[in-house]
Amino acid sequence: MTAPGMPPQARMMQMITGYWVTQIVHAVADLKLADHLADGPLTGAEIAELIGVDAGTTTRLLRACAAQGLVTYDSGKFLSTPLLETLREGAPGSFRDIAIVHGSPGHWLSWGRFPDAVRAGEPQTGAALGSDIWTYFQANPREWERFSSSMSELTDGLSREIGDLLDTTGLTTAVDVGGANGALLHPLLRANPELRGVVFDLPTVEPTAVAEAEKAGLADRCTFAGGSFFDAVPEGDLFLLKAVLHNWDDDACVEILTNCRRALRPGGRVVVVEMPLGPMGEPGFAPLLDLGMLAVNSGRERDLDHYDALLRRSGLRRVEVTPTSSPQSLIHAVAQ
Repeated sequence: MTAPGMPPQARMMQMITGYWVTQIVHAVADLKLADHLADGPLTGAEIAELIGVDAGTTTRLLRACAAQGLVTYDSGKFLSTPLLETLREGAPGSFRDIAIVHGSPGHWLSWGRFPDAVRAGEPQTGAALGSDIWTYFQANPREWERFSSSMSELTDGLSREIGDLLDTTGLTTAVDVGGANGALLHPLLRANPELRGVVFDLPTVEPTAVAEAEKAGLADRCTFAGGSFFDAVPEGDLFLLKAVLHNWDDDACVEILTNCRRALRPGGRVVVVEMPLGPMGEPGFAPLLDLGMLAVNSGRERDLDHYDALLRRSGLRRVEVTPTSSPQSLIHAVAQ
């Protein structure tokens, strides 16, 4: 939809050059501009010296940043803005790793072949990267580390909200399937001292998950179990699957959900945290993310009817949907 007062050609040019902004933000995050300006305003030359890059190109970058609202300029110095603050490393609500990931080869090169993905009906990561995205990450551990951290950034605020939204009274074991560092479990464990948590993920994730549980003071109640959710999952009476199913095709999703159903204790619940597609034409992020999944892996976003079909095939049925302040919702399911 064209913005009010903006000619269609101007709006289209804005869309065409959108990837320029992606790489500007990527560079700003990678060069830690937000961190350098966190303590006060600096001149372009001072910033260039701190970063260790060319002063002339730094000024050109800062001019573009000022045009995008990332910095302001006053009396020869550049100042940070709340928008730039979202790229400061370790800051509450930081999106720094997200910005770096989406401008890095794993995602960037895959999107470069997006027309071919539409034609073929499947990702072209093999042509772009030489393998699927997960194999690529194994061969590029630094990029995998950034990707994993970016998922934690997306989970941070939502995890606290889910901790408030989910009533775990009477439950004994919550299993975070594909739980990475366990950030989703920690608020639930703080809210319910009787609850125990299990982070279930690939064995390579264990050191990070254990360290995060210790840092949160929850190591006595939050343990790690390694394995593949395509084989089996630990027993529990609450299963959490946040941003897991959208990574996979329907048959793979049924395998994952069926394993959760088999391990679900009587009276237990499976909670799928995803971003459901709305009616055709409804504005929102979900349709864009759906194409992001097509560009990078074999997954997709789905509407609630589609999730219902997957649940039925897995021996589950939807009983409730809880919206959050983000585009994501909690889809509650129980055994049929």
